[in-house]
Amino acid sequence: MLARVLDVVSPGEYLHRERQAEGRSEYHAGQVFAMAGASRRHNRIVTNLSATLSVQLQSRPCNNYSSDMRVRIGNAERYVYPDIVATCGREEFEDDWQDVLLNPLLIIEVLSPSTEVYDRGDKFRHYQTIASLREYVLVSQDRRCFEVYRKQPDGCWLDESRSMSPMTLHLKSVNCVLTEAEVYAKVEEGY
Repeated sequence: MLARVLDVVSPGEYLHRERQAEGRSEYHAGQVFAMAGASRRHNRIVTNLSATLSVQLQSRPCNNYSSDMRVRIGNAERYVYPDIVATCGREEFEDDWQDVLLNPLLIIEVLSPSTEVYDRGDKFRHYQTIASLREYVLVSQDRRCFEVYRKQPDGCWLDESRSMSPMTLHLKSVNCVLTEAEVYAKVEEGY
């Protein structure tokens, strides 16, 4: 979640500051935005997604990262922290720090009330410019719902969400299947 604009800086200055900071911030064309904390539900869903993906990707040349792996969009115009990012094969990083991923295959965002419009709109439009990206998934934290967008051979993005009960999230880019029960385990109040 983005909170407020902190400063106007160059990409290099942003990375220098960010690598020393205790908190996280995103960079958008010169502006640095502090990131607010996420809710318990949001964190639980991200943990569930990451754990389930890790198990399924364990024996393959693929990796998944949650929340702290920065992704660069464009030529250093934007640096963001997706909730989940996954790769397969050789990973490409901006520099030797290996903390700015350049070639994600899959990005998953868990929707929050304060970022839902951004995640569906401008952020998704910016993500679409990442050449390696094949799938973008939005996961609701307020209701049990997944939205899956896939890049087609012609470069267009198609909403391939399906309504089914129980829901199953098929991630073609990394060849994984996540069930509704796995994604939303311990999310309900009382756990």
